[in-house]
Amino acid sequence: MATILPNQTIFFNLKTNPMKMKKTLQLLFFLIFIAKTIYSQSPNDVLNLLTQRKLISQEEADSLRADAAIKQQESDAKQKSFLVNAGKSIQLAGYTQVRYQNLDEPGKIDGFDIRRARLDIKGNISPYFGYRLQTGFANSVKLLDAYAELRLTDYLNVTIGQQKVPFSLENLASSNKLESIDRSQVVEALVARGKDVIGNQNGRDIGVQIGGAIVKLNDRALIDYRIGIFNGGGINAGDNNEDKDVVARLVFHPIAGLDLGGGYYNGVGFYGSPNAESSGRTRWGLELSYVLKNLSLRSEYIQGKDGSIDRFGYYAQAGYYIWPQKLQLLAKYDWYDPDKAKTDNATTWYTAGLTFNFNPNVRIQAGYTIKEEQGPNINNNMGVVQFQMGF
Repeated sequence: MATILPNQTIFFNLKTNPMKMKKTLQLLFFLIFIAKTIYSQSPNDVLNLLTQRKLISQEEADSLRADAAIKQQESDAKQKSFLVNAGKSIQLAGYTQVRYQNLDEPGKIDGFDIRRARLDIKGNISPYFGYRLQTGFANSVKLLDAYAELRLTDYLNVTIGQQKVPFSLENLASSNKLESIDRSQVVEALVARGKDVIGNQNGRDIGVQIGGAIVKLNDRALIDYRIGIFNGGGINAGDNNEDKDVVARLVFHPIAGLDLGGGYYNGVGFYGSPNAESSGRTRWGLELSYVLKNLSLRSEYIQGKDGSIDRFGYYAQAGYYIWPQKLQLLAKYDWYDPDKAKTDNATTWYTAGLTFNFNPNVRIQAGYTIKEEQGPNINNNMGVVQFQMGF
C-alpha cells in the first residue's frame, strides 16, 4: 500500500476539484486582504465587505450587527466614565444636586434650590502630563479647578494651577462623594469655605504642590505626602500680599482601610475691614478614616488662628450600609468653637441621615440636624433632602 503525504493529499484534492480550488484561493486572498485592512476598517465595513463577497448573507450580517449593538450597550452601562473624542481623548463628567430644606428657624423660608451643578473635564496629553478643568454653574458661573499635572513617579507628582488646598480629609473629598449632605462646621470655617475669614473659596487656591507615596509595600502606599505653596487669596484672583502660604499633609496607611494623618497650614492674608492690614492665618489638624466592609468611620480635629483669634473644632461620624452599596445610615457629632477666648459661643450639631444609591451615578440623601448653642438657644434645627444625578 502506497503512503500519501499530507501535501500530496492537498494537491490531489485541489487538482481533482477545480471549483473548490478556485473558491479556496479566493478565500485565501480575501483573508489576506482582511488582515491588511482590519485595523483601518470598522466592524460595519468588514461586514459589508463580507456581504458583498457573498461569504455571509445579509441576514447573518444584520444579526451580527444587532448582537454587537446589544453587547456595546451592556458594556456602556457598566462604565463609570466615557471618553469624548477631541484633539485628544478627554474624560467628560458632571453632576447636579437639587436640595430641599425644611428650616425651623423663624424668618427662614423652606424651599428648593440648585445646590451644585458642575461640569468636569479631564485628560492626558501623555503618560506624564494631564490636566483638569471644572466649572460650577449653580447661582453663578465659577471656575473651580484649572490645573496641569506632571506625573514623574509614584513618589513625585507635581500639580500646578487652581486646585484644592491639600489640607483636611473632608475638604479633599469630592462634594458628590460625601457621606453627609453638608461638611462639618470646623471645615467650613477653617479650610477656605463658607465661614472662613477669606470667604468661600470652595477649599481651593492657586499655587503648586508636590506629592506622592513615600513608602510602598506590594503596590500599596504605606505613607503619602503633599507639600504646597499657594497665593492665599483664594480662587479666580491674584495674590493680595507678598507672602505665600505653605501647606503640608502626611498620611499613614498601616493596614488596608485605615488612614491616619495630619496637616499644617501657615499663611498671611487680608480680611476683616476693607482697610485691614495683613494678618496671620494658620491651621493644623489631625484626621482618621477607617473602612471595613459596610462600616465607615471618619473623624477630624482642626485648630486655627486668624490674627489673634484662636478657633477649633472636631467631628466624628459613623456610616453603615444596611443594604450593601445601596442604603447607608449615618450618625454624626459636630462641635465648633469660633473663639476660644470667649465663653458660651460653641455650637454642637447632631445629624442623623441616610443615603440611597440607585446606581453609581444617581442617589438621594436625607438628613436631620439638631443644633445646640452654648449661649442663647435658637430654634434652628433643619431637615434636608438632596437628589443627585451625574454622568
